[in-house]
Amino acid sequence: MKRTINKVTVLGSGIMGSRIAAHFANIGVKVRLLDIAPFELTEDEQQKGLSLDDPRVKMRIVSQSWENTLKSKPASLYTPDFASRVELGNFKDNMKDIGDSDWVIEVVVENLKIKKQVFDDVEKYRRKGTLITSNTSGIPIHLMLDGRSDDFAQNFCGTHFFNPPRYLKLLEIIPTPKTNPEVVDFLMKYGSQYLGKTTVLAKDTPAFIANRVGIYAILKVVDTMQKLELNVDEVDRLTGPVIGRPKSATFRTSDVVGLDTLVKVANGLYHGLPNDEQREIFNLPPQVNDMVERKWLGDKTGQGFYKKTKNSKGQTEILTLDLNTMEYGEKQRPKFATLEQTKPIENLKERMPVLLSGKDKAGEFYRHSFYGLFQYSSNRIPEIADELYKIDDALKTGFGWKLGPFETWDILGVQKTVQKMEELGYQPNQWVYQMLESGNNSFYKTEGGRRLYYDIQSKEYKGIPGTEEFILLDTLRGSQKVWGNAEATVFDLGDGILNLEFHSKMNTMGAGVIEGINRAINLAEEKYRGLVIANEGDNFSAGANLGMLFMYAIEQEFDEVEFMVRQFQQTIMRARYSSVPVVVAPHGMTLGGGCELTMHADQVVAAAETYIGLVEVGVGLIPAGGGTKEFTLRVSDKLESGDVEYNALQNAFMNIATAKVATSAYEAMDMNIIRKKDRVVVNKDRQIAEAKAAALALAEAGYVQPIQRSNVKVQGRGGMALFLAGIHGMRAGNYISDHDQKIASKIAYVMCGGDLSYPQEVSEQYLLDLEREAFVSLCGERKTLERIQSIIQGGKPLRN
Repeated sequence: MKRTINKVTVLGSGIMGSRIAAHFANIGVKVRLLDIAPFELTEDEQQKGLSLDDPRVKMRIVSQSWENTLKSKPASLYTPDFASRVELGNFKDNMKDIGDSDWVIEVVVENLKIKKQVFDDVEKYRRKGTLITSNTSGIPIHLMLDGRSDDFAQNFCGTHFFNPPRYLKLLEIIPTPKTNPEVVDFLMKYGSQYLGKTTVLAKDTPAFIANRVGIYAILKVVDTMQKLELNVDEVDRLTGPVIGRPKSATFRTSDVVGLDTLVKVANGLYHGLPNDEQREIFNLPPQVNDMVERKWLGDKTGQGFYKKTKNSKGQTEILTLDLNTMEYGEKQRPKFATLEQTKPIENLKERMPVLLSGKDKAGEFYRHSFYGLFQYSSNRIPEIADELYKIDDALKTGFGWKLGPFETWDILGVQKTVQKMEELGYQPNQWVYQMLESGNNSFYKTEGGRRLYYDIQSKEYKGIPGTEEFILLDTLRGSQKVWGNAEATVFDLGDGILNLEFHSKMNTMGAGVIEGINRAINLAEEKYRGLVIANEGDNFSAGANLGMLFMYAIEQEFDEVEFMVRQFQQTIMRARYSSVPVVVAPHGMTLGGGCELTMHADQVVAAAETYIGLVEVGVGLIPAGGGTKEFTLRVSDKLESGDVEYNALQNAFMNIATAKVATSAYEAMDMNIIRKKDRVVVNKDRQIAEAKAAALALAEAGYVQPIQRSNVKVQGRGGMALFLAGIHGMRAGNYISDHDQKIASKIAYVMCGGDLSYPQEVSEQYLLDLEREAFVSLCGERKTLERIQSIIQGGKPLRN
């Protein structure tokens, strides 16, 4: 059966239901979001004389839920315009309309009886053969099929999204014995290709995969904390980014999610797993139960493991709960010798062995926490999954871990770690010993440019299903490297396409990256058909490396500054005007120079989660890598389509002057940073493959080297006068400082073409020269140097 998803109905408009609806809207699907009609009137509705049959009353629950979702931060929609793809309704009036939907997703309260009642109505109105899935996080999927028809059962499955659905990539697919295998295959592929998810096939066991192992890991941390007499601040210091976990670590995450949620899942696991060898871990300590009784649930109740308050000076202060006294105290800044030792080690894979070999309490904490996790994960196969990669994938994409348990184990050395585990009383499952005895010493390996996993049943290494279409740079390092330096590497992707990867700190653009861009273009022009610029870091590029610039500026070596900027401009323009197609694939933070490089690509293949903008104003400068020039050029091109001249120019000016950063690739399109002809990829794992395909398509279409533009229309003094009047008004009203006024005036000067007596056409190089002149002049400003110094000392990226 060929399936196409044109319309989805989501039943239940709570936090998860509304956000799932929003994400389907993000990918262009029409969505109907339904919820119950209220059973009683509010006081306000009574005063207005409304009845339960009034449409405003019947729509109250779903309307309020959707409104809350639209206001929530971070945003659930890629751009507010996508809200028009969602229509609201209620069960009473609109359940009958679900027959036009290709997929019905149930997201009502976690109560089996209520879910069955909802499915009674779904059975009445659904179209035969359409998908029905439940987003339950804990109720066994097969129990929902009592009394259902064969067609319903064959097209029914569990689809467990993680909150927030836009940002957390995991989608667990949980079939029942009656689910048609075609339905499972479809959901696995659709989730990956269209929803941008890492789809993981899970068994119908309590909490499925991610929550089963993830909640164990959290509670094992708590158990180890108590045994080693550590406190909340110390544990959160040990379990955050230093081990590749989110900044919220353990207890801050609990506060954000809600302690009641953690308790509910843990209690469900304790009662639902009578035969689990680690069952007692899920029996929560009395302090946690005490917190629940006191309603100390986290952010939703104003306090949890942390409490935000005001001190005697009226300043905001964060207090930390002491689990021994159940009193809040001043937040500590714990230090451990092991953490100090690993500070210089930026690479997580190199850092992990050092952390677990620590001789202090931190090292002991890590050994017990990770060895317990390794043991538990190995024992869950084949109970919750038949393949080990599913556990890693679920925890990485559902909990935001950089490394899964088996990946971490590989880094530490499987054989060596097993011996250390045994010494501390953690014995892995027998299949691990069998793997080692057969001469296989790792859970993963790379072969032929593909990542393979150890398959327990066949005792062989196999390719991870669903990744055949991915290009993963890590699998190419041993065989396809063409050139490299400390900050950049060029790979051969095959079919005549090269890839340039940045790997400087936060992928900032310094001398090594500039050399890499030029070398990659040279190589591509000499022997290849095209170039992709993409990487697999957390961010595409956080902008320019400010260290060298600051050194020259503080010494007033302005000739050197001018040379640096000129070289950067020439490099960016090479990307635009090379003899081969250059495709840039931004993702994550793509700021300053990273944005300028993106704007000069022949084509952009952006990840949907691309946060892109020209942020140089934040350090007292203007974009001078072609960014100001390019916005001016794009405004000029828009004028040909009839746009109002000054309105278009003002919008572009404000994007630069306010250092605005798009919060998605689609918003970047609205800002004219990414063009309508460019492509957006929802699943970042597919991005490099898509970018390669785009470069090949350009080459095969007969790519011709472009000619630099000399027809960029600028407004001259007339435009400048309007801008300067507005800037002066902002300063007079104390909305901006003297320094801000100077920066804004420089931006306006460049965008209007400088001191020209009338509107006319100029060349790109003319605008680049104005850009560079303005940039260098601002480098001599004390305020600019102070801002740059602040960024460098704080180790922060260049952003507003």
